[in-house]
Amino acid sequence: MGAFAKIANLVAPKSRKSSDGRDQWPSRAAFLLASMGGCAGMGNLLRYPSQTFNNHGLQWFLPYLLCVVLIAVPVLVLEIAIGQAYRGGCVVAYNNLSHRLKGAGLSLVYVGAVVSPYFVVNLAWVMIYFRHSFTSPLPWTGRSEEFYMQDVVANVDPVPGSFSANGASVTRYVRYPGVGLIGETVGWAAFTWFLVWVSIFRGVGLTGRVVYFTMGLPIVVTLVLIGRSLSLENAARGVRHFWYTWNGDQLARGTIWQTACGQVFFSTGVGFGYFTSYASYNQKYSNAVMDSILIVSSNVLFENVAAFIVYGVIGFLGIVPGGGERLGSFVVGFITLPTAVTQMPGANFWAVMLFFTLMVLGYSSAFAMVDAIVTLIMDAHPRFSRPWVVTAVVVTFFCLTLPYCTEFGFYLLDGVDRWINDVGLVFVVWAECVTSTTLYRWRDVVGQVGLPAFATFNSGFFGGMVLGVAIAQAVSPVVGAAVGFGIFVVGLIGTVLLGKTPDAAAPKWWNKSIFGSRVWFVAFYSGNQLRRDLNEIVGQGKNWKIPVFWAPMVRYIAAPILSIVYSFSYPSFYKLRNDPLHVLGFAVGHIALILIGAGLIVPRWFDILIPPRRRGDGHHDYGANVLIPADDVGSTSSVEAGNGSDQEAKKAAI
Repeated sequence: MGAFAKIANLVAPKSRKSSDGRDQWPSRAAFLLASMGGCAGMGNLLRYPSQTFNNHGLQWFLPYLLCVVLIAVPVLVLEIAIGQAYRGGCVVAYNNLSHRLKGAGLSLVYVGAVVSPYFVVNLAWVMIYFRHSFTSPLPWTGRSEEFYMQDVVANVDPVPGSFSANGASVTRYVRYPGVGLIGETVGWAAFTWFLVWVSIFRGVGLTGRVVYFTMGLPIVVTLVLIGRSLSLENAARGVRHFWYTWNGDQLARGTIWQTACGQVFFSTGVGFGYFTSYASYNQKYSNAVMDSILIVSSNVLFENVAAFIVYGVIGFLGIVPGGGERLGSFVVGFITLPTAVTQMPGANFWAVMLFFTLMVLGYSSAFAMVDAIVTLIMDAHPRFSRPWVVTAVVVTFFCLTLPYCTEFGFYLLDGVDRWINDVGLVFVVWAECVTSTTLYRWRDVVGQVGLPAFATFNSGFFGGMVLGVAIAQAVSPVVGAAVGFGIFVVGLIGTVLLGKTPDAAAPKWWNKSIFGSRVWFVAFYSGNQLRRDLNEIVGQGKNWKIPVFWAPMVRYIAAPILSIVYSFSYPSFYKLRNDPLHVLGFAVGHIALILIGAGLIVPRWFDILIPPRRRGDGHHDYGANVLIPADDVGSTSSVEAGNGSDQEAKKAAI
C-alpha cells in the first residue's frame, strides 16, 4: 500500500497549500494554462471561423477588438481579482462584495452547470468521428452532411409546428417522435466524464499538470493543421477573403456588432464562474491584472491564428463568403472540415489529428466549468472529501447528459444552448458589471448623499437602460437611445437636487462644487472604492494595478452594451415559441435571473453556501474613502468582529 500511495502521489499529487490553508496552484504557469484552456476550446477552432466567414473582411476586426477591450478585459479583471483577493469561488467572492450578491455569484456557477452536460455531448460526437477516422476510406466521404446528421447525431426528424395566418398565436407545436437513447453517444459521454473526473479529483495540484497536456499538445497539432491547410490548392484565395478585403458597409448593420460581441463574450469564457474559482487558488498577492490581459490576449491570438485552418479549407473547397451561404460552428466542425479532410492525401492521418485536437481542447473547457461547481461545494463544506465531491458531481452531470444523448437530443441541445447563452449568460455578466459597481460599500454613498439621492440616480441609470432597449426594439434604436439617455439625465438632475452635501472629499475636479461631489459619490464611488480596495491586494509591489478608468468602463460602457445584446433575445424567441424545446431552453435561461433577484431580496437563503465564519464578509463598516486593509479581506467581517469601539479603533489604525 505504501508503494501504491507513492505512485498515486507522483501521478496525481496533492495540492500545495497557501499560507491561509487554501489549495494553491503549483505554479503561475499552471494557473494561466488552466485559464487559457477554459476559454480556448472548440469555440476558437469552430465558432470563430464561422463568424469571420459570415462577416468576412477586415471590417470584422473593428467591432471584434472593441468588444475585447471594452468588455472581455474589464470583466475578466473583475472575476480574477475578486476570486484571488477574497479566497473563494463565485458565491464566497461575491458575498464579499455585498451579502446581497450571493445569488449573482451562484448564477455564474449555474450557467456552467447548465452548459457542461450538453457540452460533453459535443465531445461525444467528436469521439465518434475520431473512432471512424481509423477507417479507410473515411465513412463520410461524399456524404459529409448525411453522415453527421444520420450516423453521428442520429436524431429522428421533428414534426414541424405552425402559427396562425397572422402569426399571433401557435396553432400546432413542434413534436419530437424520437425518444430512445443512442448507445454510442452515451458511451462516449461516459468516457468524457471519466476524463473530467481524472483531471480534477485531486485538486489543482493534479489539474496543474493536466493542463500542460491539454494546452501544449493541441497548440502543436493546431500549428501542423494550419501548415497543411495553407498548403492546399487555392488556400490563398480563402485567406484573401478575410485579410485582403474591406466591406465597410457592413459596419452600418447591427448584426456584425452583435455577432462580434457574442463571439468575444462566449470565447473568452467570462460568466461561467471558473475564472473566479481558479483565481481563488492563486497566491493572494499574485498579479491579477497582468494575468487577465495575458489570458484574453492569448485567446484572441489563438482563435485568429487557428482560423487559418478554415480559411485555407474554404479556398480549397471554393466556398465564397457573402454569397448567401452562412456557416454555423457545427457546420464548420462536422461538415466543412471533414469534407476537406477526405480530399487530402493521407486523409485518415489528418482526420485523427483534427478530431483529437478538438477533443482535447474541448474537455479542458468541460473540466474548468465543473471545477467551479466543486469549488462552490468545497468552500461551503471544507471538511468534505474532494474526491467524493468530484465523483458525486460528475455522476450527477452524467445523468443530466443523458437527455442530450437521445433521438431528440440534438434539438434539445440547440434549444438550451441558444437561450442559456443569449438570455442567461448575457444577463449574468451584465449583472456582474452593474451590481459590483453599485452595491459595493453602498452604505458609504448613502451616508454621504442620502438614500433619496442614491435611489434616484440608480432609478435613472437602470430605468434608462431597461426602457431604452425596450423602446429601441419596439420603435427604433434612435428613439430608444434618446429615451434611455433622457431618463438617465433626469435621474442625474434629481440626484443633484436631492442629495446631501458630502462631508468626505471627492477626487480633484469633482470636489470643486457640492454638485460635483454629489455626482461623484452616486455615480463613481462604489466602483472606484472597489478598485482601490482590490489594489491593496492584487496591486501590491510591482504588480499591475487596476487602472482608474476600469470601474467606469465596466459600469457605463460594458453594461449598456450587454443590455443591448440581451434585448435581441426576446424578438428572436417570439419566432420560435411553437417549439417546446426552445420554450424549455428559454425558461432554463431565466432561472439565472431568478437566482440573482432572490439573492438581492432574500440573501439569507444562500447562507448555506457560505462557511459560517465568512457569512458577514459582505457587510463593510469602514467609512467613506477608508481603505479596507488586506489582512481583513476574507476574515471575519467588521460587523461581526466586535462592538463600536473596536470599529473606531480599527479605523484609527488605518
